[in-house]
Amino acid sequence: MADEHWVFGYGSLMWRPGFEFLERRPATLHGRRRAFCIYSVHHRGTYERPGLVLGLAPGGATRGMAYRIAEPAWPEVYAYLVEREQPTETYVEARRHVRLADGRRVDALVFLSDVRHPQWAGALGLERQAELIAGATGLSGRNVDYLRDLVAHLREEGVRDHAMETLLGLVERRELAAG
Repeated sequence: MADEHWVFGYGSLMWRPGFEFLERRPATLHGRRRAFCIYSVHHRGTYERPGLVLGLAPGGATRGMAYRIAEPAWPEVYAYLVEREQPTETYVEARRHVRLADGRRVDALVFLSDVRHPQWAGALGLERQAELIAGATGLSGRNVDYLRDLVAHLREEGVRDHAMETLLGLVERRELAAG
């Protein structure tokens, strides 16, 4: 409908959107995959000790959540999303089709990883990701807590992301070893 907007979330927007919505539906975005592919120097790390945050890297598909926003609320929701998702402008705003679990296909605002941004980490191996996440802390807290929240909330939504679960195990082992 012309008087509403959709937003696609694949990380913390799935469980902590922070805005009013009319509808929340499981959804899949094709052509992008959930990945810890962005160095975090704000929310989950610092310039001196970067962590990693999620991005939508090229390839694959991502199961997430789509939110329908009414037109009157859109300017405020959009401003909030830009402030939340773009502190260092590591994402590119885009409109992409997502498939809702009920079969509908909608056009949604998504924040894609900017592969040309200096914070783009690219396709790091799981061991390197674990090394960066373990011990990193930023304005929003510990990096490992972000990963734990992600895995727990994905499970609650019925999504088993084996790469994220393996990564969590690697990070937890590193943190135990560090004492």
